[in-house]
Amino acid sequence: MYLTIKEAAEYLSITEEAVQSLIQTKRIRAVFDGESYLINKEQFNTHLKQVEKYKELIEEILNEPIPEDRDIKDED
Repeated sequence: MYLTIKEAAEYLSITEEAVQSLIQTKRIRAVFDGESYLINKEQFNTHLKQVEKYKELIEEILNEPIPEDRDIKDED
């Protein structure tokens, strides 16, 4: 399935200018049909899976309780 620049920006949650910049620097593959760029949606699947995995890892780290330090002495 192919997306327009506007649809790709919405799908990736970035601006249209950012998508155009990524196309110009060849970080996103796109086809120019004479009027506009068409972007294959499948090229983002791996990236989006990795982003989700990192979000889960960060959430797990943030929710891990801090252990009490047994070496701390009360100085009162």
